[in-house]
Amino acid sequence: MMSYHAFTPKDAAVFADKHSDLFGDHSQLSAEQLDTTGLNQVFRVKNNRGTSLIVKQALPEHSGLTQHWPVSLHRAQIEADVLKHHAKICPEYLVEVFYYDQELAALLLEDLSDCAVLRNVFQSDQQPEHIGLHLGRYLAKTSFYSSDFVLTGPVKKARQLQFNNPELCLVTEDLVFTDPYCNHERNSLSVAQLPELRELWLNEALQAEVAQLKADYLTKPQVLLHGDLHCGNLLISHEEYKVIGAEFGCYGPAGFDTGTFIASLILNFMVQSAAKKTQAQQYFSSQINLFWQEFSTVFNALMQKETKDQSFQNAMYQQHFLQQLWQDTVGYVGCELIRRTIGWAQAEELKKLPDSSFKIQTQRQLLALGQDFIMHRRHMTPEQLLAKLAQQI
Repeated sequence: MMSYHAFTPKDAAVFADKHSDLFGDHSQLSAEQLDTTGLNQVFRVKNNRGTSLIVKQALPEHSGLTQHWPVSLHRAQIEADVLKHHAKICPEYLVEVFYYDQELAALLLEDLSDCAVLRNVFQSDQQPEHIGLHLGRYLAKTSFYSSDFVLTGPVKKARQLQFNNPELCLVTEDLVFTDPYCNHERNSLSVAQLPELRELWLNEALQAEVAQLKADYLTKPQVLLHGDLHCGNLLISHEEYKVIGAEFGCYGPAGFDTGTFIASLILNFMVQSAAKKTQAQQYFSSQINLFWQEFSTVFNALMQKETKDQSFQNAMYQQHFLQQLWQDTVGYVGCELIRRTIGWAQAEELKKLPDSSFKIQTQRQLLALGQDFIMHRRHMTPEQLLAKLAQQI
């Protein structure tokens, strides 16, 4: 077995050729480096006939991340396992993993070059019609089939061990639930925000609600989460909707992924210019509504028809579970909006705003929305959440 080393483009080509039959004999291979985030590096390997594959390799250090948290190469194993496990449930929504090498922390993936990153699609003013429908279906199925409704106790506990991801879970715990609620050095702050931030940091009632949401993330292993389901980890084309980037995967509360996705849609709505906001509000509200309706409908149908455990076949319990899942979703929407506004990993959508005064105004709106969602999540209906968005025009 080859010892770990950071790939060159030539290494990536050799790796792809060795672990795939797609290129065939006598292929002339070339490799280009697509991305180096500091945490991973990505290559496209192509032959002279136009066949291509993606090689993604985890790197041992990241200039920002490893300065604050211990992060090992094990995250590549988690990503490969989450993608493959979710693909067993609904393969139409997952990037295909052809091979994973544990020693080299490298994945060989299908090339989705015909797809575009959803964040970029939104920034180019396109409005794909069915993104809410497909993501609702994806999360409903992957959540249900990794839960206690289907799995026996021993199998579920074994899965929790398999997907134990303490290092990147700690990153989530700090960035989502801790740093934004104090004057932490990792936060992304501006002087103009200080009045609102002081109120946020001194709000004991808000801090208590966030503590409950954090405790649930730590202690409620309901389903196998993607863990980072924002619009930068979704690729789409006219015919495909594909999920990538699952290295933050772990077992946790089902509302975490649903909340993260809705928050990402809200962020993409909020960065729209005033001239475009009315049309954008109608589009993003319809997608959020479509997402939750599809998720809840599919999840509810699966609970009724395919629940294995006799205790969980109780109809009243199933409705309580779904209601609690929505409340959790709203809370995690709020946490994600706040952390993407002032936290260390600020939303790319905000970073790209050229107008500083508009950016500050948008950040204030996001902070207010986030706190509102957290504080009122137990009584907020889907219709009321959408009404809050309509008020932002």
